[in-house]
Amino acid sequence: MYLDYFGLHEAPFKITPNTGFFYPGADRGSTLDALVYAIEQGEGIVKVTGEVGSGKTMLCRMLAEKLRNAHDLVYLANPHISPQEVLTAIACDLKLPLAANASITELTQAVTHSLLHSHANGRRTILLVEEAQGMPLETLEEIRLLTNLETAHEKLLQIVLFGQPELDENLRQPAIRQLNERITQHFVLRPLTWEEARQYLDHRLRSAGYRGPELFPPAVVRELSRHAHGLSRRLNILADKVLLAAFAGNTHNLTLQHVRAAVADSPFAHAKTGRRHRQRATAGGVLLLALLALAAWALPASRQPDATASAAPITPSPPPRLAAAAHTDIVAARLQATDRWLASTDDKTFTLQLFSEADLADLTQRLTRLASALKAEEIFVYPTRVKNNLSYNVTYGSYSTHSEAAAAINRLPPPLKKNRPLIRTAGGIRTERNAALVQGAHN
Repeated sequence: MYLDYFGLHEAPFKITPNTGFFYPGADRGSTLDALVYAIEQGEGIVKVTGEVGSGKTMLCRMLAEKLRNAHDLVYLANPHISPQEVLTAIACDLKLPLAANASITELTQAVTHSLLHSHANGRRTILLVEEAQGMPLETLEEIRLLTNLETAHEKLLQIVLFGQPELDENLRQPAIRQLNERITQHFVLRPLTWEEARQYLDHRLRSAGYRGPELFPPAVVRELSRHAHGLSRRLNILADKVLLAAFAGNTHNLTLQHVRAAVADSPFAHAKTGRRHRQRATAGGVLLLALLALAAWALPASRQPDATASAAPITPSPPPRLAAAAHTDIVAARLQATDRWLASTDDKTFTLQLFSEADLADLTQRLTRLASALKAEEIFVYPTRVKNNLSYNVTYGSYSTHSEAAAAINRLPPPLKKNRPLIRTAGGIRTERNAALVQGAHN
């Protein structure tokens, strides 16, 4: 994966909501505080709307975390249910003992009794409904009837509806106007501005363990925000693909070319024709190559194909420049040594990436100088692709743990340490090398 490459301990841009990555900017934090306040004040029904991918589910999960200890929560993720089914779902979440064939009257009585019991014990019952725009009107009406349950001073059931803008249209229908009139607070999750998108991306990276300088340049963020329309889910999808494209290109400098590759490879990218379509298809191919490499690396060790066997079909047809390298003794020797090392070592063995070089003559000179300063037998060279051009990465050493590799950096000569060597895994190098050879064979 690109995690080690960018110094991350977990994937920063998964679209599955993870409250550890909650971004409080763009009014998300203040909306969360307002939701908690509205519930604590017994507001009855509260509504949150936003476009697809604007962060409603994340906000719902954060609200649940805030309320869980002091309140009883009922969570409805699937709103496409009948009035009886919604009562059954509420009863199940409240862990009420019910007969399998309980009538709607029995269900209502059981839920009412539970709400009264919770209130007597100083706890509120909160119903969180996601994708509420898809809830049938008769089910919404059943929920409204539950809000009629109240003491002399407050409601027994607090309801928070999370939905797309279509929810507003549904609630304007005459058949459901009584529910609409009982909504006391309405919050809208607006799209992120480009500056908020910059903060959002950096926040996600830092939450995932990144400790370097800001990774996404302003020009890249602007382009990402434009294509994502300020929606956090789309930003996650595109940012993940941008990092993947940079990893495939063996660079930490994110560019507009990486954004174009990400957009071309995304499900919400508009289809294009002609020259631009061909450019996007080529850019998307970079991500496809990287994904194939990552998929191979992610396989458990027991399922990994034998390194020698997997490399065998590629070796007879190396890229032209790789074949030319065979005439350069030190380069050829280190390429062969690297093949042997990769064939015999575990995926989680570590090495130090010292530098990259595209010119064979310069590579020969640099390897010669390197061999005089370090143990020549521990210098490894393998082919990679940078912007579709063949290059060579040079690594040093073989370490069984990450800490051993980190300690080895301090023992390097000062000029090499100044280049800030990267700690790489044999598994990542193996897939990167094989992917480069496959791409070269098809060029």
